[in-house]
Amino acid sequence: MRAQIEAVTGAVAQVLYGKDEQIKLALTCIFSEGHLLIEDLPGMGKTTLAHALAKVLGLQYQRLQFTSDMLPADILGVNIFDPKDSSFRFHPGPVFTQLLLADEVNRTTPKTQSALLEAMEEQRVSLDGQTHPLPEPFFVIATQNPVTQYGTFPLPESQLDRFLMRIELGYPDPRAERELLAGGDPRERLEDLPAVINIPQLKAISQACAQVQVSSSMIDYLQRIVAYSRENSAFSYGISPRGALALLRACRSWAYIEGRDYVIPEDLQQLLEPVLGHRLRPAEDIGARSVKGLIQQLLGQVDVVT
Repeated sequence: MRAQIEAVTGAVAQVLYGKDEQIKLALTCIFSEGHLLIEDLPGMGKTTLAHALAKVLGLQYQRLQFTSDMLPADILGVNIFDPKDSSFRFHPGPVFTQLLLADEVNRTTPKTQSALLEAMEEQRVSLDGQTHPLPEPFFVIATQNPVTQYGTFPLPESQLDRFLMRIELGYPDPRAERELLAGGDPRERLEDLPAVINIPQLKAISQACAQVQVSSSMIDYLQRIVAYSRENSAFSYGISPRGALALLRACRSWAYIEGRDYVIPEDLQQLLEPVLGHRLRPAEDIGARSVKGLIQQLLGQVDVVT
């Protein structure tokens, strides 16, 4: 299965140059059966990454562009009255797919954003007293522009917590950018990407990731990190139990991608910001210090072993 993972990574890298680490993080999220939030400036390859993942993983794919006038029914679907049999029939919305790209999710209102809450947590949609299961597997990859940009609605904490990971793509390095400029738009090759694995193989990889061993010393290290975040006044609030479980789940998948069947401290350190950065908030009285800086401080202050 590790050969299949390398094939998936290589296929996505054909259309997203110089972003091997971000591709591995995205695969870690999917193998952990979690949802992914990509935050960056427009034009950085967020949509390209989502589309490429859907292609190489053999998943049904829908892209939904979020706008300020969008309604929940535009995502979930609607019951329409059928006069032939005098009953309502459910017409499913674009959320009924295996991989939904929620593009620029923070450009729509909080009411519409909340339409995804049940779908992301329970893998179902409830409408007019009826429950409709979503396809299996079901992933959301959402993109959002920086909240400093005009016309954005920040995602509330309850929505952010539904995402296992948040990553940034960033500008390409000079070598990758030159390859991009010389080779033309890589999005033109998206449709030609083959499905490297199928859904049963994807499920088998996820199950293998879940079996990766975590020692008691690693649990101790994680608990010290959690306790530090809760006790340090630099944070408005600490890591929740769900956040700690999410980090542990992601560490297992990252270790498996790295070719190990056990988790090491470096796995936790690597994933701390992607998994917990959007779940933590600096205290208001510490000035302009970022969550990223506080996480680095946390890693410097918490001992790996006692």
